Amino acid sequence: MSEFAIEFKDVVKSFAKQDGGQQIILDRVSFTIPKGKTTVIAGGSGQGKSVTLKLILGLMAVDSGQIFVDGISVVGARGRELEQLRTQFGVLFQGAALFDSLTVFENVALPLRERTRKSEQEIHDQVAVILSQLELTGHEEKFPAQLSGGMRKRVGLARALQLNPQIMLFDEPTTGLDPVMTQDIYALFVKIQQEVGYTAVIVSHDIPRVFDLADQIVVLNNGKTAVFESVKALQESRLPHIVEFVEKTMGNPCQSRVGG
Repeated sequence: MSEFAIEFKDVVKSFAKQDGGQQIILDRVSFTIPKGKTTVIAGGSGQGKSVTLKLILGLMAVDSGQIFVDGISVVGARGRELEQLRTQFGVLFQGAALFDSLTVFENVALPLRERTRKSEQEIHDQVAVILSQLELTGHEEKFPAQLSGGMRKRVGLARALQLNPQIMLFDEPTTGLDPVMTQDIYALFVKIQQEVGYTAVIVSHDIPRVFDLADQIVVLNNGKTAVFESVKALQESRLPHIVEFVEKTMGNPCQSRVGG
């Protein structure tokens, strides 16, 4: 068992371009994601944030290098082995990916019905607990179209937590939400993580607000990564592309950095 939830070691990922060349997304990238903490993956559009999540889940294959989940290699995993690895994950997609034809209760119960042998009473009881935790009690019979954007995110999170994942992956979890609702969702993430203890990996363009959640920040830029243990360390970096990234997304909070 590894001390890290996820490890990238010399990972290379590229895509073919129309002109016959290769676009390198990750270029011998190495970093680790600590257990029980929140890691935010940031970077400009097209820098490989969502690709990184897909590689972790084994939905895409690396060109070379290794990815480990709790010490077990994702690279080359197939069939039952890959499915077993994926049981460690819960995923909250951009639009919550709810089934429109299912009620809130049915959406949340779906993983339990598909992946466990629990009785209907056990399923009912477990779903009721998570709906209460996420303040969704009373909305069980509503359909996704009847919910606000924030409530749909809550239902998506409730469903993702049903199989007690060790790692939660969030892909742009606040897209389409207003600032107040975004803050409510972030507060919810912190509350549930403290209660459940999972490792969180968040891909988001919502900078700098999402950094309030971060125990670690990984910035992707031109195929390379820079890893920071705090927002302060990110802001104090003298790497030219990080200085530019901070100024574009956070302003220039450290005027004294120049010549300092």
